[in-house]
Amino acid sequence: MGQFGLWLLLATLSTGAFAQTRAWLDRERINAGETVTLNVETTGSLGNSPDFAPLRGDFVLSASSSNSEMVPGKNGLAVRSQFSVLLQPRRSGRIAIPALQVGTERTQPLALEVSGEPANAPQGAGGDVFIESEADDLSPYVQQAVGWVVRLYSAVPLLAGKIDQPVPEGASLMRVGDDAQYSRDVAGRRYTVVERRFLLVPERSGALSVPAALFEGRSAPGFIDQIMGGSGDELRARARPRSLNVQALPADAPQPWLPLHDLSLRYRSTPQELRVGSAATLVVEATVDGANAAQLPELQLPPIDGVQVFPEPVQTDDGFSDGRPRVKLTRKFSLVPSRTGPTRLDGLRMDWWDVAGGKPRSSALPPLSWTIAPAGGAPASAPAVAAGTATALADALPGGVAANAAGAPLSAAPAGGISSVWALAALLFAALWLATLVWALHLRSHPASLLPKPAAEATADASAAVKRVPVNVPALRQMIDLADFDHIATVLRSLAHPPAADDDALVERLADPAQREAVQALRRARWGGGDGVAARAQLRQAFAQGPSWREVEQTAASPLPPLYPPRAPS
Repeated sequence: MGQFGLWLLLATLSTGAFAQTRAWLDRERINAGETVTLNVETTGSLGNSPDFAPLRGDFVLSASSSNSEMVPGKNGLAVRSQFSVLLQPRRSGRIAIPALQVGTERTQPLALEVSGEPANAPQGAGGDVFIESEADDLSPYVQQAVGWVVRLYSAVPLLAGKIDQPVPEGASLMRVGDDAQYSRDVAGRRYTVVERRFLLVPERSGALSVPAALFEGRSAPGFIDQIMGGSGDELRARARPRSLNVQALPADAPQPWLPLHDLSLRYRSTPQELRVGSAATLVVEATVDGANAAQLPELQLPPIDGVQVFPEPVQTDDGFSDGRPRVKLTRKFSLVPSRTGPTRLDGLRMDWWDVAGGKPRSSALPPLSWTIAPAGGAPASAPAVAAGTATALADALPGGVAANAAGAPLSAAPAGGISSVWALAALLFAALWLATLVWALHLRSHPASLLPKPAAEATADASAAVKRVPVNVPALRQMIDLADFDHIATVLRSLAHPPAADDDALVERLADPAQREAVQALRRARWGGGDGVAARAQLRQAFAQGPSWREVEQTAASPLPPLYPPRAPS
């Protein structure tokens, strides 16, 4: 029963089983004479620093740095460390950055494109400080994500300073990520460049004027200035104002409107077979050029006949390359068949607008087909038994769900996954199955229990049988650490006997004041802008030994026969 309980809880949570160590470049393409920063992030021991020795053949390494912080992990607090090193290429062309060893893990390999020609000198080159700004597309569409980059060039050390990019009228402007810092040779001088990235989204068509970016700061005092008590020179720089020509929404644009440079889909992994009652894993990946994660529709699978789909939260990897945003979305789905026989998954499809080609396009995954096998050693008629049990559950489910439980397979879920109501139905079905198994084993070992009993005594025995079903505490702790807040609330409500109808009922049913307050913190994190990290820690501590329930009063059945016979369902 413990293994089944673990599967039951893990069916509705996110395991987050993705790499804990990653590497990335602050830019993927640079010009001759420039440097690039390589970052490596790892979660683990403080002693796990990356081995940069394989890079020395193609790069000159300098200005290495590191920092660490404590973050919530699967088993409590963990150490997350980030290491950075400045790379100056020894040659031009495509340079492969190999996988780097970090403790017992390795990073993914990367690639850097180095142009053989230096970049054109910007306006203002030759001065101590100057600033420029540019867009990746001068003729974007309405609601297209435009990469906006502001670069500050400084040939002298800076003591303090501020970069300001005013927001244009008729568009939104949002800063993206951290500033990138590198070196560049311009007009015979060596400059330190601070590059700040923004996401510019036009809200209406027509001319869009973007105000000039500004810099105000102070240079570090030289040796003579320090002796004379000076504090450095005041520095100011102003970029040229820019103007964009925003195009209107095309007449043949697909809906939802999704203007992009490119979109590709692929299966990261697919199950080789499906078996009734067993969970199989399917992972989908979308790579998008020209948007961030917040602008994209959710990755959802089409419905699969005879299969329940449990989606996990989307994993996002946002970046900024070639002057515009890019993102990689990865989502894992658990597929749980409820019947035998053939089934088919129609490929996921996403329609979008090609901003470079000016035409609608579509990206799709190929369809997949399986023949669902019976459960291990189970006869092919097992789905019919399951359907009969679902019918018996009809009276215990809410109205709309009861009708479906009696007349349709549980896999008839809406596109893209299973709703919280169906998750509750699955949990009820599993709880009833477990209780029935315990009862059957009890009868087999205690034949005397087959004798008739008073109705009130039988009700008490049934209640005790339900209470004897244990809660898998390790799985519950893992769910609190990894699942999203909606899943946590759904599972906690379903662990009550009978299940709590809503969060208010859940709070009333809990006997421990600390657990009731933890559920309230969970509600604030879900709906009221509360602290999610603190709520998760509070839940972890309060439910460390499992939930503590108040006793639910049982109404004793009358020993007298009913005045009228029960009415048959119509």
